[in-house]
Amino acid sequence: MADGPKGVEVAASWIGVEDLPVQFANAFAGVVGPNAVFVNIGSLVPPSITGESAEEREAEVRSLTYVPIKPIARLALAPKGLDELITSLEETRNNYKTLMSAMQNQETP
Repeated sequence: MADGPKGVEVAASWIGVEDLPVQFANAFAGVVGPNAVFVNIGSLVPPSITGESAEEREAEVRSLTYVPIKPIARLALAPKGLDELITSLEETRNNYKTLMSAMQNQETP
């Protein structure tokens, strides 16, 4: 909620979020700048290792110089925005744990 003139609260609403594509993210990096924190979000897919023998597979892995990460988003957050993101993620993690616990309890007779 945002404070308007004279302390009037105005509700905020996410509009169009359902229209955005959902991306799988499993790689994250943060960089600190003087006035913002930059958060890189990406997707790392393990390489396909196709050697027939253990030795061939090991040689393939040893020949890799890196595994690419596909960037999905790059965010610049003010320090307060970073704190809000952390709070939101912690609340979401707790909600997820609560949901999983409730689902497990329903499955157990």
